[in-house]
Amino acid sequence: MLIVAATATSQPILQVMRILLTNDDGCQAPGLRALYNALEGLAELWVAAPVEERSGVSHGFTIRDPLRVDLIPWTPERRGFAVQGTPVDAVKLGVRSLLPAAPDLLVAGINQGENTGVDLLYSGTVAAAIESAILDVPAVAVSLASRKSRDFAAAAAVARLVVETALEKHLAPGKMLNVNVPAIPLAEIKGIRLTRQAASRYIENVRRIDDASGGDCYWAEYYKVLTEQGQGSDVEAIREGYVSITPLQARFTELEMIPLLYEWGFSLDGL
Repeated sequence: MLIVAATATSQPILQVMRILLTNDDGCQAPGLRALYNALEGLAELWVAAPVEERSGVSHGFTIRDPLRVDLIPWTPERRGFAVQGTPVDAVKLGVRSLLPAAPDLLVAGINQGENTGVDLLYSGTVAAAIESAILDVPAVAVSLASRKSRDFAAAAAVARLVVETALEKHLAPGKMLNVNVPAIPLAEIKGIRLTRQAASRYIENVRRIDDASGGDCYWAEYYKVLTEQGQGSDVEAIREGYVSITPLQARFTELEMIPLLYEWGFSLDGL
C-alpha cells in the first residue's frame, strides 16, 4: 500500500507502508507463511521471528546474552530475520534495528491454537503485539483456534480483512487487537464479534515420572477452564462459530480498586 503525501512547495511523495510480521511458533511455522501470503500487496512486508518455537514464553526477553540474527530463506529481498530469542526480542530488534524505519503496523501470527482468556498472560504471540504497542507501533495478533489443524485459509482471510481495515482506519500507535478465528471453513464462520477477555484459568494435572538420573521429574498437562460464564467473551465467540476481536492494553492498573484502598487508609502520607 502506498500513501501519497504532499508539501506546499513540492511534488507528491510516495510513502511506503511497512508491516512487520512475527510469531511465537518459529520462523518456519506454516501459520507465519500463510499470514505472509495473505498480506502480500497490502504493504511492504518484513519478518522478524524466533528461530524456534517459543510458545508460552509470555513477555520474556533476553538481557544477558547476544542475539544472533540470520536471514530467513523463504522471504524475498532480505526482508526476513530469524532471531535466536523470544518473540519480544524479535519485535524489539525488528522495530528498532532491522527495518529501515519503524513499521506502520505489526502483525503477530497466525498462531497455532487460540489465545483467549488467561492465555493472554502466557502467549508469546500476544506479548509480541503488546511489545509493539509499547514501542508505539499499532499491532494485531491473529490466532487459529486449533492446535492440530493446519488449514489456515479462514484465519488468513480474516487476517487480511482486519489488517486492511486497521491500515485504512489508521489504528493508532499504542493500540492492539487480539483476533481469534474458529477452526472451521470460512463459509461456516457466522461473523465477527467484539469481545472481552474471558475469565479463566488453567488446571494442572501433574504426575511424577521415572528419571534416569534418580532425581525428581514431573510431567504436567494443562486444561483451561472458565471461571465465569458471562456473555460477550472471546471464548464464547469462538465456541459459537464467530471470529473474536478483543482490544487490549498494556496497562495493568486496576482503577476500580483505588477508592477501596483509600478506605483502607493507604492514601495516608508516611508510615
